[in-house]
Amino acid sequence: MLTDPELERYRRQIALFGEEAQERLASARVVIAGAGGLGCPVALYLAAAGVGEIRLVDGDVVDRTNLNRQVLHGERDIGRAKVESAAGKLRAQNPDIRVVATYATVNEGNAAALAGGADLIIDATDNFPVRYILNRVALQTGVPLIHGAVRGFDGQATTIIPGRTACLECIFPTPPPEEDVIPVVGTTPGIIGLVQANEAIKYITGTGDLLTNRLLVWDGRAAVMATLPVERQEDCSACGIDRC
Repeated sequence: MLTDPELERYRRQIALFGEEAQERLASARVVIAGAGGLGCPVALYLAAAGVGEIRLVDGDVVDRTNLNRQVLHGERDIGRAKVESAAGKLRAQNPDIRVVATYATVNEGNAAALAGGADLIIDATDNFPVRYILNRVALQTGVPLIHGAVRGFDGQATTIIPGRTACLECIFPTPPPEEDVIPVVGTTPGIIGLVQANEAIKYITGTGDLLTNRLLVWDGRAAVMATLPVERQEDCSACGIDRC
Protein backbone atom coordinates (compact mmCIF):
# COMPACT_ATOMS: atom_id res chain seq x y z
CA MET A 1 0.00 0.00 0.00
CA LEU A 2 1.19 3.51 -0.77
CA THR A 3 1.90 5.79 2.16
CA ASP A 4 0.40 9.27 2.46
CA PRO A 5 3.68 10.93 1.39
CA GLU A 6 3.85 8.61 -1.62
CA LEU A 7 0.27 9.41 -2.57
CA GLU A 8 1.23 13.08 -2.47
CA ARG A 9 4.53 12.63 -4.36
CA TYR A 10 2.94 10.63 -7.18
CA ARG A 11 -0.43 12.41 -7.29
CA ARG A 12 -0.04 13.55 -10.91
CA GLN A 13 0.85 10.01 -12.04
CA ILE A 14 -1.92 8.41 -10.01
CA ALA A 15 -4.35 10.78 -11.70
CA LEU A 16 -3.13 9.35 -14.99
CA PHE A 17 -3.01 5.58 -14.38
CA GLY A 18 -4.31 4.93 -10.86
CA GLU A 19 -2.99 3.69 -7.51
CA GLU A 20 -2.70 0.06 -8.57
CA ALA A 21 -0.32 0.99 -11.39
CA GLN A 22 1.70 3.14 -9.01
CA GLU A 23 1.95 0.19 -6.64
CA ARG A 24 3.27 -1.91 -9.52
CA LEU A 25 5.99 0.67 -10.04
CA ALA A 26 6.81 0.54 -6.32
CA SER A 27 7.23 -3.24 -6.43
CA ALA A 28 9.21 -3.35 -9.70
CA ARG A 29 12.86 -4.34 -9.92
CA VAL A 30 14.71 -2.84 -12.88
CA VAL A 31 18.30 -3.52 -13.95
CA ILE A 32 19.99 -0.67 -15.81
CA ALA A 33 23.17 -1.82 -17.55
CA GLY A 34 25.25 1.33 -17.89
CA ALA A 35 25.42 4.47 -15.76
CA GLY A 36 26.56 6.80 -18.52
CA GLY A 37 24.83 8.91 -21.14
CA LEU A 38 21.74 6.73 -21.45
CA GLY A 39 21.75 5.23 -17.98
CA CYS A 40 21.71 8.60 -16.22
CA PRO A 41 18.39 9.91 -17.62
CA VAL A 42 16.81 6.46 -17.51
CA ALA A 43 17.71 6.00 -13.84
CA LEU A 44 16.81 9.56 -12.85
CA TYR A 45 13.31 9.42 -14.31
CA LEU A 46 12.57 5.89 -13.09
CA ALA A 47 13.62 6.97 -9.61
CA ALA A 48 11.37 10.01 -9.87
CA ALA A 49 8.51 7.81 -11.07
CA GLY A 50 8.83 5.60 -8.00
CA VAL A 51 10.32 2.36 -9.34
CA GLY A 52 10.94 0.43 -6.13
CA GLU A 53 14.34 -1.09 -6.88
CA ILE A 54 16.85 0.21 -9.39
CA ARG A 55 19.99 -1.85 -9.94
CA LEU A 56 22.80 0.06 -11.61
CA VAL A 57 25.58 -1.97 -13.22
CA ASP A 58 28.69 -0.31 -14.65
CA GLY A 59 32.41 -1.01 -14.40
CA ASP A 60 33.69 2.45 -15.33
CA VAL A 61 34.69 5.58 -13.42
CA VAL A 62 33.68 9.17 -14.11
CA ASP A 63 35.95 11.02 -16.52
CA ARG A 64 35.84 14.69 -17.48
CA THR A 65 34.92 13.73 -21.05
CA ASN A 66 31.69 12.20 -19.69
CA LEU A 67 30.35 15.45 -18.30
CA ASN A 68 28.79 16.81 -21.50
CA ARG A 69 26.10 14.12 -21.41
CA GLN A 70 26.18 11.99 -18.24
CA VAL A 71 23.96 14.27 -16.21
CA LEU A 72 24.12 12.48 -12.85
CA HIS A 73 27.87 13.11 -12.64
CA GLY A 74 29.72 16.35 -11.94
CA GLU A 75 33.23 17.71 -11.62
CA ARG A 76 33.51 16.48 -8.02
CA ASP A 77 32.73 12.91 -9.15
CA ILE A 78 35.72 12.55 -11.49
CA GLY A 79 37.53 9.35 -10.55
CA ARG A 80 34.54 7.86 -8.68
CA ALA A 81 32.77 4.73 -9.83
CA LYS A 82 29.86 5.82 -12.00
CA VAL A 83 27.44 3.56 -10.16
CA GLU A 84 28.33 5.12 -6.80
CA SER A 85 28.11 8.65 -8.14
CA ALA A 86 24.75 7.97 -9.79
CA ALA A 87 23.34 6.01 -6.84
CA GLY A 88 23.97 8.88 -4.45
CA LYS A 89 22.05 11.31 -6.65
CA LEU A 90 19.15 8.89 -7.07
CA ARG A 91 18.84 8.24 -3.32
CA ALA A 92 18.78 11.99 -2.71
CA GLN A 93 16.15 12.44 -5.42
CA ASN A 94 13.87 9.76 -4.00
CA PRO A 95 14.81 8.32 -0.59
CA ASP A 96 11.83 5.93 -0.65
CA ILE A 97 13.29 3.67 -3.34
CA ARG A 98 16.12 1.12 -3.16
CA VAL A 99 19.18 1.71 -5.33
CA VAL A 100 21.71 -1.09 -5.72
CA ALA A 101 25.08 -0.08 -7.19
CA THR A 102 27.18 -2.86 -8.72
CA TYR A 103 30.64 -1.90 -9.92
CA ALA A 104 31.12 -4.48 -12.67
CA THR A 105 31.36 -4.77 -16.42
CA VAL A 106 28.62 -6.94 -17.88
CA ASN A 107 30.01 -10.08 -19.50
CA GLU A 108 28.86 -13.59 -20.38
CA GLY A 109 29.94 -14.88 -17.00
CA ASN A 110 28.00 -12.47 -14.79
CA ALA A 111 25.08 -11.20 -16.88
CA ALA A 112 22.54 -13.80 -15.77
CA ALA A 113 23.34 -13.27 -12.09
CA LEU A 114 23.19 -9.49 -12.42
CA ALA A 115 19.75 -9.73 -14.02
CA GLY A 116 18.48 -12.39 -11.61
CA GLY A 117 15.03 -11.67 -10.22
CA ALA A 118 14.58 -8.52 -12.31
CA ASP A 119 11.29 -7.55 -13.93
CA LEU A 120 12.96 -5.55 -16.68
CA ILE A 121 16.42 -5.06 -18.18
CA ILE A 122 17.42 -1.75 -19.72
CA ASP A 123 20.30 -1.66 -22.18
CA ALA A 124 22.05 1.64 -21.56
CA THR A 125 25.43 0.40 -22.77
CA ASP A 126 27.65 1.75 -25.52
CA ASN A 127 28.76 -1.32 -27.47
CA PHE A 128 27.12 -4.18 -29.33
CA PRO A 129 29.01 -7.12 -27.79
CA VAL A 130 27.50 -6.26 -24.38
CA ARG A 131 24.12 -5.52 -25.96
CA TYR A 132 24.11 -8.99 -27.50
CA ILE A 133 24.91 -10.51 -24.10
CA LEU A 134 21.98 -8.64 -22.53
CA ASN A 135 19.73 -9.71 -25.40
CA ARG A 136 20.55 -13.39 -24.87
CA VAL A 137 20.12 -13.15 -21.10
CA ALA A 138 16.70 -11.59 -21.69
CA LEU A 139 15.79 -14.46 -24.02
CA GLN A 140 17.04 -17.09 -21.58
CA THR A 141 15.25 -15.65 -18.57
CA GLY A 142 12.12 -14.33 -20.31
CA VAL A 143 12.74 -10.83 -18.92
CA PRO A 144 11.87 -7.97 -21.30
CA LEU A 145 14.72 -5.81 -22.59
CA ILE A 146 14.53 -2.14 -23.55
CA HIS A 147 17.32 -1.25 -25.98
CA GLY A 148 18.75 2.17 -26.67
CA ALA A 149 21.77 3.42 -28.60
CA VAL A 150 23.12 6.82 -29.64
CA ARG A 151 25.71 8.37 -31.93
CA GLY A 152 26.10 12.04 -32.71
CA PHE A 153 22.67 13.62 -33.12
CA ASP A 154 21.08 10.22 -33.82
CA GLY A 155 19.57 7.54 -31.62
CA GLN A 156 17.35 4.48 -31.58
CA ALA A 157 15.22 2.45 -29.19
CA THR A 158 13.07 -0.65 -29.17
CA THR A 159 11.37 -2.93 -26.65
CA ILE A 160 11.94 -6.69 -26.78
CA ILE A 161 9.52 -9.19 -25.23
CA PRO A 162 11.19 -12.61 -25.33
CA GLY A 163 9.26 -15.19 -27.33
CA ARG A 164 6.86 -12.61 -28.74
CA THR A 165 8.84 -9.97 -30.60
CA ALA A 166 11.92 -9.51 -32.70
CA CYS A 167 15.03 -9.66 -30.54
CA LEU A 168 18.04 -7.39 -30.89
CA GLU A 169 19.86 -9.88 -33.11
CA CYS A 170 16.85 -10.15 -35.40
CA ILE A 171 17.15 -6.41 -35.97
CA PHE A 172 20.95 -6.20 -35.97
CA PRO A 173 22.37 -9.62 -36.94
CA THR A 174 25.84 -8.13 -37.28
CA PRO A 175 27.27 -5.27 -35.22
CA PRO A 176 28.30 -1.97 -36.77
CA PRO A 177 32.03 -1.17 -36.91
CA GLU A 178 33.48 -0.26 -33.53
CA GLU A 179 34.79 3.25 -32.94
CA ASP A 180 37.49 4.31 -30.51
CA VAL A 181 35.58 7.49 -29.69
CA ILE A 182 31.83 7.67 -30.31
CA PRO A 183 30.87 11.28 -31.09
CA VAL A 184 27.72 12.41 -29.31
CA VAL A 185 25.97 15.59 -28.30
CA GLY A 186 24.53 15.46 -24.78
CA THR A 187 20.92 15.95 -25.80
CA THR A 188 20.83 12.73 -27.83
CA PRO A 189 21.20 10.28 -24.91
CA GLY A 190 18.82 12.51 -22.97
CA ILE A 191 16.12 12.04 -25.60
CA ILE A 192 16.67 8.31 -26.12
CA GLY A 193 17.10 7.67 -22.40
CA LEU A 194 13.73 9.28 -21.74
CA VAL A 195 12.16 7.14 -24.44
CA GLN A 196 13.57 4.08 -22.67
CA ALA A 197 12.31 5.28 -19.29
CA ASN A 198 8.89 5.93 -20.80
CA GLU A 199 8.83 2.40 -22.23
CA ALA A 200 9.74 1.00 -18.81
CA ILE A 201 6.94 2.92 -17.09
CA LYS A 202 4.43 1.80 -19.73
CA TYR A 203 5.51 -1.82 -19.44
CA ILE A 204 5.36 -1.90 -15.64
CA THR A 205 2.02 -0.11 -15.40
CA GLY A 206 0.42 -1.78 -18.42
CA THR A 207 -0.27 1.58 -20.03
CA GLY A 208 -0.16 2.45 -23.74
CA ASP A 209 1.52 0.71 -26.68
CA LEU A 210 5.10 -0.45 -26.40
CA LEU A 211 7.83 -0.15 -29.02
CA THR A 212 7.55 -3.87 -29.75
CA ASN A 213 8.42 -4.96 -33.30
CA ARG A 214 9.21 -1.31 -33.98
CA LEU A 215 12.54 0.51 -34.01
CA LEU A 216 12.26 4.15 -33.04
CA VAL A 217 14.85 6.26 -34.88
CA TRP A 218 15.69 9.84 -33.87
CA ASP A 219 17.41 12.25 -36.26
CA GLY A 220 18.35 15.19 -34.08
CA ARG A 221 19.75 17.32 -36.90
CA ALA A 222 16.39 17.32 -38.66
CA ALA A 223 14.34 17.00 -35.43
CA VAL A 224 12.53 14.01 -36.92
CA MET A 225 11.47 10.87 -35.08
CA ALA A 226 10.16 7.83 -36.95
CA THR A 227 9.39 4.19 -36.20
CA LEU A 228 10.38 1.37 -38.52
CA PRO A 229 8.65 -2.04 -38.47
CA VAL A 230 10.88 -5.00 -37.56
CA GLU A 231 10.12 -8.71 -37.56
CA ARG A 232 11.27 -11.76 -35.70
CA GLN A 233 13.59 -13.77 -37.94
CA GLU A 234 13.18 -17.55 -38.06
CA ASP A 235 16.91 -17.98 -38.72
CA CYS A 236 18.02 -15.60 -35.95
CA SER A 237 21.08 -16.97 -34.17
CA ALA A 238 19.64 -15.87 -30.81
CA CYS A 239 15.89 -16.53 -30.97
CA GLY A 240 15.31 -18.46 -34.21
CA ILE A 241 13.23 -21.60 -34.47
CA ASP A 242 16.17 -23.94 -33.87
CA ARG A 243 16.99 -21.99 -30.68
CA CYS A 244 13.58 -22.33 -29.06
